[in-house]
This record gives sequence, structure tokens and C-alpha cells, in this order.
Amino acid sequence: MSLLSDARAIAAKDPAAHSTAVVILAYPGFHALVAHRLAHFLHRHGRVTLARVVSNIGRRVSGVDIHPAAVIGQRVFIDHATGVVIGETCTVGNDVTIYQGVTLGGTSIERGVKRHPDIEDGVVIGAGAKVLGPITVHEGARIGANSVVIADVPAGAVVVGVPGRAVREGAHRHDAAELREDSPDLVAAALSDVFHRLQHLESVTGIPRHSIDHRPEEQWVDDTDFSI
Repeated sequence: MSLLSDARAIAAKDPAAHSTAVVILAYPGFHALVAHRLAHFLHRHGRVTLARVVSNIGRRVSGVDIHPAAVIGQRVFIDHATGVVIGETCTVGNDVTIYQGVTLGGTSIERGVKRHPDIEDGVVIGAGAKVLGPITVHEGARIGANSVVIADVPAGAVVVGVPGRAVREGAHRHDAAELREDSPDLVAAALSDVFHRLQHLESVTGIPRHSIDHRPEEQWVDDTDFSI
């Protein structure tokens, strides 16, 4: 049974889950999947309005907004659940892990076209990440927290930043629930680059930073600055 498989997968992936029963009774991510599987069934059988009602109830209960038309695979783990949004034309493969605050959204309001991403098997999407548009995140890729992804992601790649870029490609396959903090710090790298450029400028100009003449504090403000 699909829902039982979902619950067992969540219990296996989450070290805080003491049993499958706890997942079934108290995990909003699992409740979101239950609501979506019912809503998706109704949507496929033409009961579109009822499907949206069920989806809305699921959103209120779980904090997860999944369009009934979205296709969700097996053993998907929506951890902590709150704030997750999955759009209408999105597909999510098997053994995918999605953390809180993730948006699988569209970049167009055109009807009848593919507007949302495809997430392949074994992908991990970190908290707060935004994956936007009709792109594909290929098998086993990992999306870092708060990244904004607007282009295809190769299989096994690690993507971080805004906009997201691959900092490691073809990485070995990780456990579906694993998102280690081993990605490079792009902010630190940028600051380091600025520091080295400043050192280079100092060496070229021969003007060290400590020799810059600062005017006394009282000279920084002139009464004429505020004249009308």
C-alpha cells in the first residue's frame, strides 16, 4: 500500500521518528501526502472542485500546499512540512526528501503549458530552497538551503546560491534524507576574493590601508550641507 510505504520510509529516514505509528499519527508531512493522494485521485477522475477542497483541507492541517494535479512519487519525505508549496504541473519522483519552506513553483501564468519543475528520484531539497520553472533536477542531486534554482541540475550535483549553481557535479549517490553541510560557503569565498583583490590593489598603488588620512569627525559635517 502506497501510504504505508510512505510512512515506513519517513520512519526510516527520520531519526526522531520512534515508530511508523508515530509518523501516521503525528507527522504533518505524512498527513500532507495522505491528503494529496486522495485529492490527486479525485482530480484524475474529473472531480476537480472536490479535489481542490480536499487539497485545501490538507493545507490547513499540514501547512503544505500541493496542487491536486501534481504527481508525487513513492516514499517521499516532507520533513517538518510547514511552508512547502508544490505547483500544478510539478512531478516529484521516488525517495525524494523535501525540507520546510521549499517552493517548487512556476515562472509563468500561461495556461495549459508545463510551468513547474520535475524532481527526479533521490533528490534532496534543503530548507527554504526555491526551484522555479519547467526545469529538471536530475536523479540524486542536492539543492542547498535557501538556494534559488532556475536551470536544469545534473544528476548527482550539489547546487547552492542565488541563483543556484552547481559547486559539485556527479557526486556519489547519497541517502535520500541526507543533506550534509559540506558545500562550500559562497559568501566566505566572495569575501575572501574581495580581500585578495584589495591586497593586490594595495601592492600596486603602494598605499596601505592604515595610511589613509581621515578627517576629524567634526569636519565630516558642514553647516552648508543643510542649507535651504
